[in-house]
Amino acid sequence: MNGTDAVWAVGRVTVGAAVRLFAPLRVYGRERIPREGGVVLALNHFHWLDPPAFGAASSRTVYYMAKIEAHRVAGLGQLIRAFGAFSVRRGESDREAVRQMRTIVRDGHALGLFAEGTRQRNGVPGEVKPGAAMVAVQEDVPVVVGAIHGTQSWRFGHFDPVSVSWGEPLRFDALPKNAKGYREASATIQAEIRRQWEFLVDVHALGRPRGVLPPA
Repeated sequence: MNGTDAVWAVGRVTVGAAVRLFAPLRVYGRERIPREGGVVLALNHFHWLDPPAFGAASSRTVYYMAKIEAHRVAGLGQLIRAFGAFSVRRGESDREAVRQMRTIVRDGHALGLFAEGTRQRNGVPGEVKPGAAMVAVQEDVPVVVGAIHGTQSWRFGHFDPVSVSWGEPLRFDALPKNAKGYREASATIQAEIRRQWEFLVDVHALGRPRGVLPPA
């Protein structure tokens, strides 16, 4: 166990418990996340609550990529870096962030990427950017899609239930390691995020029954 794993172990007891208390959390398909080895977790994003919610829903330590502005906030920056987060400059080429992403999965860790690149304000998943696909294709690691539902309407005093669904690992070994391959993989990731999210919409309408399997 490294230092980041130790921070996550404490965080699961503290931050994880707070998430479950204030955003009643239900997780579907957690066992689909590989127990070991490099993996890209491609996630949709509605709210600042999403990182701790996905973290609580994951069986792995997640190394998140977060916008550099978050790292510059006093207190918050130190906290997220303790959890293994690294920075990215949005809207421009950031070779150091790309290098860090590839190193994380090459070293056998779980890389957490909000695949749309930014929060979606309309309450539905958006267009997936090529970052998650690029890392998976270049490093020959699987992508596990994670969809979240409920945080788009969550706010203090209005603690809507939140659910996370994990898809089956996706492999892109047969795709070319170029822009064409990244586009094809991104389209598959986008479709899978939408499919898992629609499953959660239906599950919420049914009262979030336990023991339901997400689409495979």
